[in-house]
Amino acid sequence: MKKIKIEAAELLEKIREKKPVVHHLTNWVTIYDCAQIVKVMGGSPVMAHAKEEVAEMAKIASSLVLNIGTLTVDFVEAMKIAAISANEKGIPVILDVCGAGATRLRDEKCVELLHEVKIDIIKGNASEIARINGEEVRTKGVDAAHVSANLKEIARELAQIRKATVVVTGKEDIISDGINTYIVKNGTPKLTEIVGSGCMVASVIGAFAAVENDYALASASALVCFELAAECAAKKAKGPGSFKEGIFDCLANLDKLTINNKQKVERL
Repeated sequence: MKKIKIEAAELLEKIREKKPVVHHLTNWVTIYDCAQIVKVMGGSPVMAHAKEEVAEMAKIASSLVLNIGTLTVDFVEAMKIAAISANEKGIPVILDVCGAGATRLRDEKCVELLHEVKIDIIKGNASEIARINGEEVRTKGVDAAHVSANLKEIARELAQIRKATVVVTGKEDIISDGINTYIVKNGTPKLTEIVGSGCMVASVIGAFAAVENDYALASASALVCFELAAECAAKKAKGPGSFKEGIFDCLANLDKLTINNKQKVERL
């Protein structure tokens, strides 16, 4: 692996300048956090779920984020309608396969989405992504379970099969489009102490993908910026509550010098 510098700072500045609309059909548990994380970057979040309006909303958006964390059958049908509209417009669709591997319904609905619409970025933790790739693993609710297989190979293989960028979050994040594979080593263990960190990552990826057509680069840049903000927040936090709030403040104030000097990125 080779250490590299990526233009994460430049992409964050593009978000701040262009203020892209990021349309979400997302997890009800973390919906506020997802909206807030996009807002503090300078983006414009919208959380429209009704089947009657999702297609129209997707038409005015710059990206679409789908998250099955609190799925129902009807909710997934609304996701399909929104994604078809996004596909027609040509904007990126991000799917957070939250909880894949925990139940049969989650597995089935992920497969339906991947088969029936074009998904540009598939994001999940190790066991979620492994399950989507057909591995025999079980996710602990929405928390990652141990995966013995080579995650870099799984990410690259799934990216090639699905013709998408795959993001595997964890102690080291893996991002692959089937050709280029990035490893992001920023972050803090405190991210495992709060609810919503993974959902927020999907939203941040949505904002970066809205301004950068290289979705592997966009995803790696999103993780760098989010995790640098988490590192900053961890230094000031007194506990999980102030840590989460601190992420918003630190991301809002993240500057080019910090991003360029502190990013930890490698490419295979």
